[in-house]
Amino acid sequence: MQPIKICMAALTILTVPVMVAPAPGGGATLVGEVTYSGTPSKPLPLNMSKEPDCAKMRAKPLMSESVIIGPGNTLQNVVVYISAGASDTSAAPTTPVEFDQQDCHYSTHVLAFRAGQDVKISNSDPFSHNIHPLAKVNREWNRIQLAGTPPFSYSYENEEFISVKCNIHAWMQGYFVVLKTKHFAVTGGTGRFALTDLPAGKYTVTAWHEVYGTRSREITVASGQTLSVNFNFQAKP
Repeated sequence: MQPIKICMAALTILTVPVMVAPAPGGGATLVGEVTYSGTPSKPLPLNMSKEPDCAKMRAKPLMSESVIIGPGNTLQNVVVYISAGASDTSAAPTTPVEFDQQDCHYSTHVLAFRAGQDVKISNSDPFSHNIHPLAKVNREWNRIQLAGTPPFSYSYENEEFISVKCNIHAWMQGYFVVLKTKHFAVTGGTGRFALTDLPAGKYTVTAWHEVYGTRSREITVASGQTLSVNFNFQAKP
């Protein structure tokens, strides 16, 4: 996997064991919260003037999603995953993940899924879009999806963080995060995450954010243990 080289923030990780009931099946559980310290830049309204019909579909302007801060300075759209340790031998899920285009907007800004798993791409808008994932490790492609046409599916073989854009509507941007491991989560509005059913052993856990980059930490978990790992991204002075 190609590393993300953007490093605009320092990352503090607190590793604290907590006493809770053993994880189901004897596997370990990793839980935590991702927060932000400092003053992040304010989200900006996206310029949709080149497609007036898109602007008319929204009562309020569509805002940028590159940095979303929630209650308690929690940080959304952070991918937390096991980047090294025991390898996964399980097959990729047969159920596809879904990526929809609605109201000139990607319904999921950061979509994480397994290598080999299908992505089902839909267009719910009354006009066309052009999906263009800018892969470098995997094959790069782009495809127009006309209004009213059925979804199509695609899968990736290799791990990669892939920027996705629409060639027709420049403000539409998101990410495909393709991972070999099944142990991953994407933080939502609460900033919380949980990685379950980890076999006992040593691992590297990594947090990735599209603006603030990546930081990693080695951990050791025992069978049935629940471990708390809290990530805090800090703005530079």
